[in-house]
Amino acid sequence: MLSALVVVFPVFALIFTGWLVRRIGVLGPQSTSELNRFVVYLALPALLFDVIAHAGWADIWKPGFIAVFGLSSLLIYALAFVLRYRKPRHLADAAIDGLNAGYANTGFMGFPLLLIVLGQEAMAPTTIACIITVCVVFAVAIVLIEIGLQPEGRVHLVALKVGNSLLRNPLLVAPALGALIPISGVTIPGPIDNFIKLLAATAAPCALVTLGLFLAEKRESESAAADTRAATLFVTLKLLLHPVLAWVLATQVFNLSPFLTQAAVLLSALPTGTGPFMLAELYKREAGITSTTILISTTLSIITVSIYVAIAI
Repeated sequence: MLSALVVVFPVFALIFTGWLVRRIGVLGPQSTSELNRFVVYLALPALLFDVIAHAGWADIWKPGFIAVFGLSSLLIYALAFVLRYRKPRHLADAAIDGLNAGYANTGFMGFPLLLIVLGQEAMAPTTIACIITVCVVFAVAIVLIEIGLQPEGRVHLVALKVGNSLLRNPLLVAPALGALIPISGVTIPGPIDNFIKLLAATAAPCALVTLGLFLAEKRESESAAADTRAATLFVTLKLLLHPVLAWVLATQVFNLSPFLTQAAVLLSALPTGTGPFMLAELYKREAGITSTTILISTTLSIITVSIYVAIAI
């Protein structure tokens, strides 16, 4: 257990650093949103582009892994959604609740954690998991939210909004552009390649510091007790049931290799990412449950992830 904590220490130390500098006032109230924009629009897309552009087709096309991580995430999402979608709760709020349980923090924590624990070879499956989380699970939530908010008979507007959202998502555009490099056989010029790698190298530390900044923000909640009860359900689904389901699918259904099984389970064991909170803020839905879920799941993941690393890796 101690050795596992040593392995994951840099990841959580960076999160704590972000939390600390925000709480003591070194960074101001705008730092969270601004650093988050840097990560989402520059650093993380550069990392995704770099990984895909230099990966072989065999590195990216892993149907078993795609099925394991995708199915486990969507099943957990569906379970949380069904448990929460009861009148008078709005469809849009239940859609965000599903993300609270099924949206793993693959972007901000996945890349640095798997790089430390499993090595450079884990970057390709982590990229796949990030794309599934951001572009598939997130898209399902957006569709449900838009259905809930649009007047009846306006289905075409839902399709247009979802399509526009995905086409403008840098976390989808970057790997798509990166895939054109090996397909076309084009070689990236040295100076440009170095620029991309320098920018990509900032993704992991900046993402983790951003997460710490986010967790340090003080948020008002009108029903703290109810938020905590709901968050407890989501954290249980996210930190316990999601990795267990991924392990069952990986070992009993799709027979993944030990390495891909470890990657799938470790990625599934990650806490809830910040995406659900951003969506709640964007659509002006209740964000108290989401912020509580992110805080609790991230804190407890120090223990759960360390236990998994100690046992399985």
